[in-house]
Parts: sequence; structure tokens; C-alpha cells
Amino acid sequence: MTAIIILLFVLGYMSIVFEHPLKLDKTVPALLMAALMWALLSVGFNMGWLSVIDSHEHVWSLMGGHAKGAHEGFQNTLLHHLGKTAEILIFLIGAMTIVELIDLHRGFEVLKGYVGTNSKRKLLWIIGGLGFVLSAIIDNLTATIVLVTLLRKIIPKHSDRLWYAALVVIAANAGGAWSPIGDVTTTMLWIAHKVSALGLIEHVFIPSVVCFVLPAFVASYMKPFRGQVKVDAKEDLVAEKLLSSRLMLYLGLSAIVFVPIFKTLTHLPPYLGMMLSLGVVWLVSEYIHPEENFSEERRHLYSAHKALSRIEMSSILFFLGILMAVAALESLVYGSINHNGETIQVGTLRYMAEALAKIVPNVDIVIIILGVLSAIIDNVPLVAAAMGMYDFPLDSSYWHFIAYSAGTGGSMLIIGSAAGVAAMGMEKIDFIWYFKKIAWLAALGFLAGAGIFMLEQQLFY
Repeated sequence: MTAIIILLFVLGYMSIVFEHPLKLDKTVPALLMAALMWALLSVGFNMGWLSVIDSHEHVWSLMGGHAKGAHEGFQNTLLHHLGKTAEILIFLIGAMTIVELIDLHRGFEVLKGYVGTNSKRKLLWIIGGLGFVLSAIIDNLTATIVLVTLLRKIIPKHSDRLWYAALVVIAANAGGAWSPIGDVTTTMLWIAHKVSALGLIEHVFIPSVVCFVLPAFVASYMKPFRGQVKVDAKEDLVAEKLLSSRLMLYLGLSAIVFVPIFKTLTHLPPYLGMMLSLGVVWLVSEYIHPEENFSEERRHLYSAHKALSRIEMSSILFFLGILMAVAALESLVYGSINHNGETIQVGTLRYMAEALAKIVPNVDIVIIILGVLSAIIDNVPLVAAAMGMYDFPLDSSYWHFIAYSAGTGGSMLIIGSAAGVAAMGMEKIDFIWYFKKIAWLAALGFLAGAGIFMLEQQLFY
């Protein structure tokens, strides 16, 4: 039964990796995998064939006369993992709704005013800088969508736009890695109390800057970024005034940035701060439109209800499926290890970590490999697995390195990150073109940032 559960995970994982050749939305295998793994885990547990381990490392089993409280222990283990997953999903739904509200009010159009140059090189730094900063606030995927949409409006020539879009992917992934709200994986680590907001910024900011600045600096001397480009950076001031675009942009971004502050002040989970921020933005959006210019029907087009309908629910369900599938592996007792001279039973992921430590004793190398792997397979399950494999303390340098590697490693392939996939779909970026022209730049930035991170730890921590 244990082998079947692990095989289910492997097959589901492979279906997610090859979603494009299979032409199958990755949400489907994620949901099927999670439901079937927990079903088999429950059947095996109730038949007395399997044991589960909870978050307090207490093993529950119906074998050998240890049935007392075992059923309740299993249910509590499932509810614990569902609760932790729900925290992440509620947080993401709130953040996505705020971003959609900004977009409905054409708040991101305001960014066109920041583009005041025809120089290709200067434009690279302006767009890249916006990507790096925006992704730390509204997450790397959304920042990429916003900036690629912006590029479409200001650079009409597709061949010119491709290069900027590719560099936006690198900038957005680098910017998302140092912020607790910049990437799904950093949000996961933050909500799970593996990293603190200030700790993540302190340890990962400089490596992330290097990861973006070095490829951008090298690219700025390449042929596609030499000379001039015709840029249309005119703002639609009438629409901006009518829809309160500037107000919604600054309010929305401030509301998202407020969430880590709320957590620091109240010590409450981040999703509660996001609920408060969403409530405030939603409230303001209800009253900012002049009544004489907006009928009820027209107001609905800019309402939070419209924003909620635009949320990509398939992504939310994908996270639900993949996180619950990883939780099943984490809960399934696989074997025993020697810990401080005592033999203890551990879950599958922890057992894997111990086995990996024997093969590759240097954890830093393991984390760099994880970063390279994140260019091939989704970084969400990789980080979820790492969280189940290791029990480093809060703000351990290893958690920060995992956040950096998983967040930036995906830039090495166009399909290696959500930001890359979004840019690929919007601009029809060819996989081989990106691999030949951009992958080496992304790899240069990733390895340089990793080197800076390890040097930083040696010198200062």
C-alpha cells in the first residue's frame, strides 16, 4: 500500500511536469492525486496496514493494540494539513482580488507614466526595476502579467518586446524571492513559520538583487538592447480620473504591503491581515465612483464581484491539490531513523531527507540542486516537500536559501516558473529561443546570487 501511494504521487507529479505535451491542465492530476492518496492512506490505516505521523511527531496506528485515539489522531492530522493549506489559499484569494480590483480600475496604466525614455538600454532598467519591485508586492506572476501587458502598449514591435518580456521573467522571479508576499513558495514558508518577513528580506534581498542586476547588466550590452525604440507612453488621463486609477493603485499596493506589518504587530496569521486589507480596498471601491457617471450596471463592471469572477480559481485548486498530496506523503510513516541515539519512526519525506543527507552531505548543494530542478518541475511541490523533509528552526539560513533557490531557479527555463509560463503564453515565446538566448543569463544570475548568499552567511551569520 505504501508503494502504491508513492507511485500515485510520482505519476501525478509527472502528469503535472508534462502538462503541455499531454494538453492537460495541471489542476486535474493535482486534485486526483491528493484525493486518491488520502483515500488509500485512510483505507490502509483503517485496515491496520499503515501508520500516520502528526505535526507533533506522534505516530498513530491501529496495529499492535495501539488503537486508542488512533481514529481521532488520523482525523486531526488531516484537518491540520487542510487548515495549513487553507491559510495559504485564503491569503492568495485575498491578494488576487485586490490585484484584480486595481486592474479593473486601470490602476496599472499609471505605470506608463514611469516610462519616459526611447533608449533601449534605459528602458530595460526601468522595466526590469519595475518588475523587481512590483513582484515583491503583488507577486511575480501578477507583476509579469502587468508588465507584459504594459510592454504591449508601449512597444509595438514583437521582436523587440520578446527580449524585454524575457528579462521581466528574470526580474520578477528575483524580486519575488526576497518578499514574503512575492512568490507562492515564500508565502508558504512565511505562513508555516519557517521564515519571518524581516529575516527573509535581510538574508535574501542582496542575493536577489545580484540575481536580477547581473543578467540585466550583461544583457544591456547585447545587440537587442542597443539604440533607440519608439515608445508610446501616453496616459489616458480622462479614464484615469473617472476610475480613480491612481488612488486604487496606491491603495491596493499599500494594502498588500500592510499584511506583513499586521502580522508583526498582532502576531496573528497573515490571512487575517489579508482579509482586513481586502475589506478596506473593497469598501473604498464601492464609493469612489461619481454617481452621475455610473449606472448600477456600469458600477458592476468595476466592483469586487467582478474582480472575484476574474480570479484564476484553477491555480487555487492546483495549490490545494499539490499541497494536500505532499501532506499525505509527509503523514505516511515510511520507516525508522536513528535520532540522537534513539530509533524513531518518521514520515516519507523526512525519511527521504535522511537518505539524501547520506548521499549528498552538504545541504547547500542539495538546495542548489533544488533550484535547478525548479526550472524543470513546479517549485510549489518542491518547497512543500522540503518543508516536510527538514525541521530547521525559524529563520534558519537553509530556509532562506530554499526561498532564494526555488524562487529564482525557475528563470532558467521559460516553463520553470509561473511568471515564465504567463509570459510564454502572452507573447508566444518559443521554448528553444528562450533556452538559447536567455537561459544562460538566468543561470548566471542564479549562481551568482547563490554564491553571494553563501558568502554572506559565512561572513555575517
